[in-house]
Amino acid sequence: MSRMSIQAAVTMGQLQKRLDVIGHNVANTNTAGYKSRQADFSSLLIQQIDNLRDPANEEGRVTPDGIRIGSGAKLAHTNIDLSIGALQQTDRPLDVALTEKNHLFQVSVTENGVTETQYTRSGNFYLNPMDDGTVMLTTADGHPLIGEDGPIRIVEGFESISLAEDGRLLVRRNGVDEAEGQLAFVEAIRPRMLEAVGDNNFRLSQEALDQFDENEILQDLGPGIGNVKVGSLENANVDLTKQMSDLVLTQRAYQLNARTISMNDQMSGLINQLR
Repeated sequence: MSRMSIQAAVTMGQLQKRLDVIGHNVANTNTAGYKSRQADFSSLLIQQIDNLRDPANEEGRVTPDGIRIGSGAKLAHTNIDLSIGALQQTDRPLDVALTEKNHLFQVSVTENGVTETQYTRSGNFYLNPMDDGTVMLTTADGHPLIGEDGPIRIVEGFESISLAEDGRLLVRRNGVDEAEGQLAFVEAIRPRMLEAVGDNNFRLSQEALDQFDENEILQDLGPGIGNVKVGSLENANVDLTKQMSDLVLTQRAYQLNARTISMNDQMSGLINQLR
């Protein structure tokens, strides 16, 4: 296979990944708390061939001498846009929406016997009964929500539970509301270092931890600093117009590279016929 075909084939594979990102964004347009992804590309290695050995040949030249032959492009990074989406009122006491950009809830997720802290902006919470006579505040997927003192558990026998705008969990017993828990918030200082893991959750990748300390990526916020709007959910921040525009551009780039392979094959056939 010629260099031209290799370059086009490599780029087509990476463009397919961008199409996957766009499709994922469009599919989650109506998912509460979903954050749009943006694919960033970078060039692969470039081979430079110097064909101007005589300095006199450079007179009047405004571009670098030699020939630069690329190797295609690759998907360098998938950025997460943590900007605030539109708020939808639900009037449900355990639905909350973060009102500050880059603020995140903390979630405890256990997979294959390993427990790690993940982060989300999805604020549709639920109460799950436990075997010890308590209920636990969890996400829609059943993962425990982390508060100031760990997972939030409430002793049964209450009349109602609601969340305050400063993140306190208000429990009514005998007609009196008392705070029996506090949501813990973090702020993403470097959102590019977050890795999407599904279910609207993010975590710190090992690559991020190799470059920065954890407190350089995420900063813990004190009680009451992370404000929420109770009885509302944050809609996805996906801009459908932009996604459709990116889809058309990506498809055209894909078709161009496919056409490059076809033309190169035709040229190779003509060369073989001339021999």
